[in-house]
Amino acid sequence: MIRKYRILYAEDDETLAYLTVDNLTQYNYEVAHFSDGEQCLQAFKSGHFDLCILDVMLPRVDGFLLAEAIRKLDHEIPIIFLSAKILKEDRIKGLRIGADDYMVKPFSIEELMLKIEIFINRSKKNEHTAKAHYKVSSFLFDASNFILENEAGKTVLTQRESELLKYFLDNKNRVLTREQILHAIWGKSDYFLGRSLDVFVSRLRKVFSTDEKVKIENLHSIGFKFVEKE
Repeated sequence: MIRKYRILYAEDDETLAYLTVDNLTQYNYEVAHFSDGEQCLQAFKSGHFDLCILDVMLPRVDGFLLAEAIRKLDHEIPIIFLSAKILKEDRIKGLRIGADDYMVKPFSIEELMLKIEIFINRSKKNEHTAKAHYKVSSFLFDASNFILENEAGKTVLTQRESELLKYFLDNKNRVLTREQILHAIWGKSDYFLGRSLDVFVSRLRKVFSTDEKVKIENLHSIGFKFVEKE
């Protein structure tokens, strides 16, 4: 029997929630919907989910705080924000928290379904493929389990951070254009995804900041180069 993938959905707009849940159900997903951030968090703690879809402006516990709490409990589960907050700062804040994507309302249900399918398929692939290990100067990187560690400690990356780091390592010491990276990791290139890329690069730089032999070079108007010195 094909298992149904479970989605945790937080949205306080009843009409939008009804339509979204209806579409998700037609695509054979099992959806647990909550209109309250606190109830949503309790459900996450007591159940198993494969992906989270979160509104930002929720009663009691807003979506940003909810995502932070979820990310502390699970470093790997994909998180997608659906929000009416359109400012660039809100997008960046959501990604800094650890979200994998941020969609602005009104959104295309077809685009949402495509993003969900991509994340679910990536999760299934990670479940069935052999572990990929990389040695990066003083670090060891387990790409399958999103773990980057050295003598100073262990960092559990998000799925998107892990995908970006793996892409850098597979193309180490090569110049990668922003367009190449965006198409490889996100499947397309636009302004807001470019801003998202900058956030993820910044987070990886912070993790590697203790090792002078590792550097992610920013090539102005071109892209990036992941450099590991001898």
